[in-house]
Amino acid sequence: MDIYVRPGDSLWRFSEVFKIPLQLIIDSNRNINPQFLRVGQRIRIPGFVTVNYQIKQGDTFWQIAQSRNLPLVAILLANPSLNPNQLYIGQTILIPQRITWRIVNGKQNYSYTIMMNDIKKLLDAYPFLQSSTIGHSVLQDEIPELLIGNGTKRVHYNGSFHANEWITTPIILTFINDYLLSLTNQSTIRGLSPLPLYQQTTLSIVPMVNPDGVDLVVQGLPNDVALRNQLITWNNGSSDFSGWKANINGVDLNDQFPAKWELENARNPKTPGPRDFGGQRPLSEPEAIAMSDLTKKRDFARVLAFHTQGRVIYWGFENLEPPESEILVNEFSRVSGYEPVNSAGSYAGYKDWFIQDWRRPGFTVELGSGTNPLPLSQFDDIYEETLGIFLAALYM
Repeated sequence: MDIYVRPGDSLWRFSEVFKIPLQLIIDSNRNINPQFLRVGQRIRIPGFVTVNYQIKQGDTFWQIAQSRNLPLVAILLANPSLNPNQLYIGQTILIPQRITWRIVNGKQNYSYTIMMNDIKKLLDAYPFLQSSTIGHSVLQDEIPELLIGNGTKRVHYNGSFHANEWITTPIILTFINDYLLSLTNQSTIRGLSPLPLYQQTTLSIVPMVNPDGVDLVVQGLPNDVALRNQLITWNNGSSDFSGWKANINGVDLNDQFPAKWELENARNPKTPGPRDFGGQRPLSEPEAIAMSDLTKKRDFARVLAFHTQGRVIYWGFENLEPPESEILVNEFSRVSGYEPVNSAGSYAGYKDWFIQDWRRPGFTVELGSGTNPLPLSQFDDIYEETLGIFLAALYM
């Protein structure tokens, strides 16, 4: 929501009026010097929208504010040219309204376009949320990273490395939506106050590593005839892509990292296909390169890659993980009911590479149980199981 500075206003004053933590207002207006506000300057208030209201017979400014549990000044800030003493019937004014609902609807076949639209809505509603593009897919879709928080502890979540595990994307974004809601409404999540997490942690999220593959599974074959025919050939002649894990080049992105890649490659398919082909070399695919570059740039303290399925958490790699990893995974297990497993006996995965090169905690969290892609009927149960992991990774 946009408001406009009046003489004597300050960001602290806006924080008091709208009951929003001051830090969130400062972070929603990064291009503004909080010490030098100008009269008429636009300020973004997170966690609010404005709705149109038409003045009716008998309306007074005071009654309008009271009926919506708003201070008079809140309405004045949203309507800089309004004279509260000269309201007239039929006049349209803007009324601030606190956001108390989820923007993200995760319980649908969640395509790349739906994700990008939801991210735009979240950025509009919560401008302290930051977004940037870390790279592009084979088909040139932007791969977005979201950032929340100011803290020195750098935590990373990602989803949809594997195309038919796309339910991980709306699960992650539903948590992000709930985290943002809780921050602006100063409510708790499972008894935790989110503001200290925001202040102590910088959370990086890549919700969809493999957009081309996800759209192949969710929406079907692309329009390009040559690409369609190639994909069907790679898919053993079938037009059913429900078993497709790879990117659009038929490369399994979670077999792309230089963590004993040669050992994984030796036992896996040698040509493109639905799953397990690790490419001709490590980091050959643009999506894997984007994740590698981001991880080097951010220097994460811990990473969590969300997959499906099995209700297990893999937390080790070649005994290179630090002792902290076992403490963390035991807490993740306690809050989710998922089984901690040290190793899957595989190589070349994202968390394997992270543990190997940084010697820091890395986790592959396998959500839900059944056959991929998991049905949306599991969404609520998976989210409730995973919520504790999302939170524990921030507060521990």
